[in-house]
Amino acid sequence: MQQNLHAVTLVVPDYDDAIAFYTQTLSFELTQDIDLGGGKRWVRVSPKGSGGASLLIAKADGEEQQSAIGNQTGGRVGFFLETDDFQRDHAAMVANGVQFEEQPRHEPYGTVAVWRDPFGNRWDLIQFAQLATT
Repeated sequence: MQQNLHAVTLVVPDYDDAIAFYTQTLSFELTQDIDLGGGKRWVRVSPKGSGGASLLIAKADGEEQQSAIGNQTGGRVGFFLETDDFQRDHAAMVANGVQFEEQPRHEPYGTVAVWRDPFGNRWDLIQFAQLATT
């Protein structure tokens, strides 16, 4: 049996604002945008060249979902954007107006810095270290 993580839902206030941020600011690809009727859409974005999971952009519907925007993981970093060149992508993100909460830091597992999307979700930009295996 083979299984893959397909998508993770990200609740946002507006589809088009989220699409604009992820595709224009972060250069993600819009992989699907299907009208489901009744104001709902099936919207997926993925980092360019990614063969893995995508974000399923979901417009908040009702007070409970609206209250979760930006706090879907209880204030913790909930999303991790892996890169093969931390310096390149960090510089591009800063140039595009992404707000980092900290300066890049080096951890045993790699180089990392926390940032927030415009909806308040906390992310790590991370380049994993090549760890030796025994």
